Amino acid sequence: MFRNLMYMLRRDRFLLLLLIVFIVEGPLMRLMSGGISGLISWVVDTLLIVPAIMIGLSFHEFGHAKVAQLSGDNTPVYQGRVTLDPRAHIDPMGLISLIFLGFGWGRPVQINPLNFRDRRLDSILVGVAGISMNLLVAVVTSFLLRLVYHSGSFFDSGIGSALTSVLLNIVYINIYLMMFNLLPVPPLDGYGLVGDIFNIRNNRTYQILYLNSRYILLMVLILRLPSTLLSPVCGRIINFLIRTIVY
Repeated sequence: MFRNLMYMLRRDRFLLLLLIVFIVEGPLMRLMSGGISGLISWVVDTLLIVPAIMIGLSFHEFGHAKVAQLSGDNTPVYQGRVTLDPRAHIDPMGLISLIFLGFGWGRPVQINPLNFRDRRLDSILVGVAGISMNLLVAVVTSFLLRLVYHSGSFFDSGIGSALTSVLLNIVYINIYLMMFNLLPVPPLDGYGLVGDIFNIRNNRTYQILYLNSRYILLMVLILRLPSTLLSPVCGRIINFLIRTIVY
């Protein structure tokens, strides 16, 4: 994947600009605000969150692929996307975005709506499948957290503490992935859902926005709109899961 990323950066200056934004917003900001200790803290936090990112992205894209298959389209099957193997779903820039900014995306699952039994309804179901999987993973992980939290001495041990951190990160990442992908911003799932629900995919404005999706998404990330808009909502959802299930 690293070799593919280097190849992409050499060919696409837009991706290089995006990577610079990630570095400035991530480790560089931590270095400037907290010095070396701040940078070390960022590295440790990143290492603890990578498993959660892999799980979140893999289940999200698997959800899209599996529902597309069940709806009659075998395109994801032919492309090897009906799997939970992270290697089939990780988008390098989306992964880096998640690591550096806390918001990101996987490699989009390609579908052919002409194969669907009900083109509009099945397109909506495929669009909802990814975020539904993230919610499901967050809920199941909350129950696993409950087991660890009520395990007595194991919870207080070093292994128990590390496991708790990893499980908490899985909950956080999956809720943030769910909400981030609900944003009606191209090329995120929320934008596609708006097009399917209101049947405007063939609308000229819709198409123009989609064609310029990478630049729109870049501006959204630079302005940190996901943090501003979604952090309060995500925080409430996560607190609800923790209070209701874990404790």
